[in-house]
Amino acid sequence: MKQFKLINNWKSLMVITLSTLISISLIGCGTQSSSSTLSAGKVIEVVGAENEYADVIKQIGGKYVSVTAIMSNPSTDPHSYEANTQDETKISNATLIVQNGLGYDDFMDKLESSSKNSNRTIINVAKSLGYSDNTRNPHLWYKPDTMEKVAKLITKNLENQSPANKKYFADRLIKFDNSLKAWKDDLNEVQKSYSKNGVAVTEPVANYLLEAANLNVETPWGFQASVMNGTDPSPQNVKIQDELFNEKKVKVFVYNEQVIDDITTNLLKLAKSNNIPIVGVYETMPPNYTYQKWMEDETKNILKALKDGVSTEKMS
Repeated sequence: MKQFKLINNWKSLMVITLSTLISISLIGCGTQSSSSTLSAGKVIEVVGAENEYADVIKQIGGKYVSVTAIMSNPSTDPHSYEANTQDETKISNATLIVQNGLGYDDFMDKLESSSKNSNRTIINVAKSLGYSDNTRNPHLWYKPDTMEKVAKLITKNLENQSPANKKYFADRLIKFDNSLKAWKDDLNEVQKSYSKNGVAVTEPVANYLLEAANLNVETPWGFQASVMNGTDPSPQNVKIQDELFNEKKVKVFVYNEQVIDDITTNLLKLAKSNNIPIVGVYETMPPNYTYQKWMEDETKNILKALKDGVSTEKMS
């Protein structure tokens, strides 16, 4: 009789245990199925490969995003950047990553491969906006319509991750778009008053901006590409570039302030000796700037150079 009771108790225990396991399993399934969206107050982890993209993410996401930038030092050359283990840690939990593409930040692909996340969305700007792999100039953020398009992609992703905050993100997108007007007005002023004026450059960092202002970049592409890729320009291209200064064929000299080498130093001397105003531009957004204020101030500096002959070698 006691044995029978024991068996019955054992069977009861089995039933309880099975019921508990089933309950736990169902709870687990419910958590997994809801992991693709976040509650209204949940912060979304986001990474921008370059700090200009990180800044736009922050402007759209506001208090509902935690944003980190991989490249943010304006005193280094982004083309020679090497990722480290700290960078891998930064992206390990990110559910949204924005990177430039076109070979500019290939290190991101390696970091993402070594830190898988099934909930992660990667916005490759070049691919998302339809640029071909053989696009020569990777500095896409200098093109006036780039960030408008990227901001919309960011907004859509944040809305998908946190539907409860859809209106919040949409309102901030409108505010961001409106804030670009001052920059576009400055571009129009350059275009209206100084269309087709010649400009010399070290490399194609700000070429999209210069082209939008309808200025002519006179520096041979071969020279620009060599400097951008860290190789020596051909003697022929060096001669052509020097003549732009010595024969005063250009009104402004625009150089990458983040890459100072013998070539840049020589050109700075030539510009100064020929009274050609100099404007320093940046690949990485300088400290204490927003993306739109950065673009606006660089355009104003170009306008001052054309209008008043004023040089702005560095941004404060």
